[in-house]
Formats: sequence, C-alpha cells, structure tokens
Amino acid sequence: MAEHTPQPHPFAFTGDGREYFRIWIVNVALTIVTLGIYSAWAKVRRLQYFYRNTALAGSSFDYHGDPLAILKGRLIGVGLFVVYNIAARTSLTVGLAVLVGLLLLLPWLLQRSLCFKLANSSYRGLRFRFDGSVGDAYGVFLLWPALGYLTLGLLMPMAHQRIKTWQHGNSRYGTAPFSLGAGVGRFYVIYVQLVAMLAVLLAITLAASGGTGLFAMINNPYLTKEQRAGVGLMILLALLVFYLVAMLFLGPWFSARMQNLVWNGTALGPHGFASDVRARDLLAIYLSNFLAILLTLGLFKPFADIRLAKYRLEHMALAAHGDLDEFVADQSRPVSATGEETAEVFDVDISF
Repeated sequence: MAEHTPQPHPFAFTGDGREYFRIWIVNVALTIVTLGIYSAWAKVRRLQYFYRNTALAGSSFDYHGDPLAILKGRLIGVGLFVVYNIAARTSLTVGLAVLVGLLLLLPWLLQRSLCFKLANSSYRGLRFRFDGSVGDAYGVFLLWPALGYLTLGLLMPMAHQRIKTWQHGNSRYGTAPFSLGAGVGRFYVIYVQLVAMLAVLLAITLAASGGTGLFAMINNPYLTKEQRAGVGLMILLALLVFYLVAMLFLGPWFSARMQNLVWNGTALGPHGFASDVRARDLLAIYLSNFLAILLTLGLFKPFADIRLAKYRLEHMALAAHGDLDEFVADQSRPVSATGEETAEVFDVDISF
C-alpha cells in the first residue's frame, strides 16, 4: 500500500527582485531605443530567467525560444493590425470583413503559439510538446466562445472548460500525456459565484454613488445640456470605480479558484498536481503590487512579477506516483533524437 502513496514534490522559485530588475530595465531601455525590435530578445531573456529559476525535484526548467521566430510572429501581428486599421478607415464594410477574417485566423495563430511555447520548453533536457490540431482549435477558440456569447454567457463556463481540457489534454512531456479531469459543473460553480459577487458589488457601487438617482436625473427634461453632461460623467466615474474594484478584489478571487480547479484536476501520466493558492493571499499581493507600482511610477513592476510568480509556483506541487527519475528516463528514450527537430517546426510565436 505504501508504494502507492503519492510523493509530493513542491515547485520552488528562486527568482530575486533586484536581480530581475537589472534584466527588466535593460529590456525596457533597449526595446525603446530599437523601436520595439528588441522586444523579441527581451521576451526570451525574461522567460529564460523565470524558467531557469523554477525548480521541481531539484531540477530547473529551461526555455529555448528563438528571438527571430518571436520577432517574425510580432511582425505578423503588427502587420495584421495595420491592415485592419487601414480597412476600417476605408469603409465600415471593408473593416468588418477584415475583422471577420482576423477572427477566422485567430484559432490557427493560437494553436501555433501553443506549439511554439511547449516545443521550446524543457525539464531535465526533455522537451514538452503540443499535439492539438488546427481543426480542434477552431472548435474551442471560435465555436464555443461564439456559443457563449449567443447564449448571453450561459455557455461561457462550458467554453472555458473545453478550452482548458483541449489545452491540457493535448500537451505532452516527452511521450507522457497531460490530462484534465475537472468537470464542467465545477467551472459553473465558480462562474455563478463570480456573477453573484459582481451583482452585489454593482448594487453597492450604485447605491454609494446615488446611481439610481443619477440615471433618473439624466432623463430630466429640465436639465441643461451641461448638467446632463455632468450627470453622465458622474455615472461614468461610478462605473469606472466598479470596474477597478472588481479587477482588484474579484480578479484575485477568480484567479485563485481557477488555478486550483485546473491544476488539482490535471495529471501527467500517472502523476497528479496540487495547487492551494488562497484568494486572500493573492488579493494582498495584487493590492500591494498595484500600490507599489503606482507610487514608484512603474519601477516596482519587476519586483511585483517576482512576488506573484513565487507565490503561485510555491503553492503548487507534483504528486508523484512512483519514482520520478525513472519516469523522466522512460519518457526521454523514444524522443531524445527528435526533440530539437520538433521545436524547429514551429518557428512563429504570436504571443506577447
């Protein structure tokens, strides 16, 4: 019985804010000087720092992305954005046609981006990979979100679950497959709770700002044009406060619940994962990071990134069923000769 007991291997993050600040400030400066061209190299330096400072069972991860491939992807993204802006300025019809074309292209680009990210990620010298097909990408990134919007959000939790199931279910470490066992019902529980809290927050915000009266005042025929504009501005400010409070308070709650749901339901072959991120801890980190970034005019950003990554990673663990060294060795034998070639196939990255 003892041999079946999972052996926990916590993730560790050794990144340091001061050390990362030096990388970050150079990345920002060179990106500005080169009018954005260096951003591709900046991304590689950033990801390599975070990967190489993330360890599991005594070994670190690594990132092998080619900056030229990332630059190519970004040039494609910028080119598509320019085309859309030109089309939109030409005419509404042409702009809508180009927008539809871009939406139809988006699932393919996202599939390519996932392939690139995993093919250039490794642990103990063994690459990850993504096997999800382009056809399935159109289903999860286009069909399901469209159904979510058409049902006024009723199918959005199901769309989210389908995306995560496809993403995790088509990921591989060597020859070992990942899988996601979190059912759609658990996604609905989180979304229903989120909607309920948003409704309460909106009601409190409107009540505190006199929102009901403001909406009535704006339709008052005796108000001047200037007075209507003033009332409209007050309503807009109330909604802005609602948005900021929702992002700062409910954003961490949703993020914590979703991370725990997804990773507690994820497996790698016979091994499971565990995540115990707490919403109140994330809230404290988000709020303090936000205030520190604001007070330092953005200079605290690299320290904020380190704090958040450290907390998220160090509240995760791999629950190994069996010897982890033997498992890695078993997965590496069939793919060791082709790992590098596989990474070269996906030579475009659109992510930022």
